[in-house]
Amino acid sequence: MSNLSDSSESEGGLQSAELLEASTTIQTAYRDIRTEVGKVIVGQDDVLEQAMIAMFCGGHAVVEGVPGLAKTLMISTLARALSLDFSRVQFTPDLMPSDMTGTEVIEEDKSTGNRSLRFVRGPIFSNIVLADEINRTPPKTQAALLEAMQERQVTAGGVRHELPNPFFVLATQNPIEQEGTYPLPEAQLDRFMFNIKVRYPTAEQELQIIKQTTTSQKIETRPVLDAEACIRIQSLIRSVPVADHVARFALNLVRSTRIRSEEQELPAIVRDYLNWGAGPRASQFLVLAAKAKAILEGSGHVMPDHIRSVALPILRHRIITNFNAEADGVTSDDIINELLKTIPVDDVSPGDDRRMNTVVK
Repeated sequence: MSNLSDSSESEGGLQSAELLEASTTIQTAYRDIRTEVGKVIVGQDDVLEQAMIAMFCGGHAVVEGVPGLAKTLMISTLARALSLDFSRVQFTPDLMPSDMTGTEVIEEDKSTGNRSLRFVRGPIFSNIVLADEINRTPPKTQAALLEAMQERQVTAGGVRHELPNPFFVLATQNPIEQEGTYPLPEAQLDRFMFNIKVRYPTAEQELQIIKQTTTSQKIETRPVLDAEACIRIQSLIRSVPVADHVARFALNLVRSTRIRSEEQELPAIVRDYLNWGAGPRASQFLVLAAKAKAILEGSGHVMPDHIRSVALPILRHRIITNFNAEADGVTSDDIINELLKTIPVDDVSPGDDRRMNTVVK
């Protein structure tokens, strides 16, 4: 199991030598995790990378894909590779908030006859919680989960119960069948750092899946990281420096989606096809996810390409298309890709010390 040693942090983040050493350790751990998950899951490298980035940043993710694409299996395998407590909650129309968060029960002391309330923890008290088909349960239960995600605690009987650290929620959704579902409102979707799309495997990958899953071979997943190491990685990622012009690029990308903004001239695709744009949380997550991407690629600082590489999963569930987009077959991904081509980056050299010394936390 990988061991991340503590490194002293300076006022502006880690020193470059310390950051390089920590980066190498994180990359090694990430490669080991991919190897272990790859024993069970064929392909889906982008999905795994995005889920890992969300976890390394301390965020949550929604995973969308049609049935049978191993969404649940990937998340449970990832939990084993991370040596973290894992719970799966199957969201159904009759699921109550207490079924997930826990409930108080009356307990009697047989020696004295006194009765008292004892809180019995629910499945949400795990490091990784799989909220399977989150759109199948009513808003009251969805809200209880999202409150726990935000506050990292559960309140029962006026008593607050802290959730374990680290704590990740990975929710799945089926984009096909919408009858009898309760779609998450945009304000609640915004709580999720990533919206990850799971695609069909290629023909060769599907052939490998058939061969691998129709035998009696048993595959064991070796744990790579523990909870303490995950917490340390989250701290290290926040110490990666970000130049002002790169942070401004992320900011301009997000602000260009705001149809009601009067500060700048909006691209035509935004005026024609968007009803609503992304909020400030998108800018924060763009920079934070880009830091994790930079670390995984062995870069000592964040570059515009790192922002571009995480833009789709961060922005696609934060912008709302209008009727014209639906009529013309324009998706949120199409709009984001067009913006990535048109939003310029300030013409500043990446080696400019005036800007590279800035650390955005």
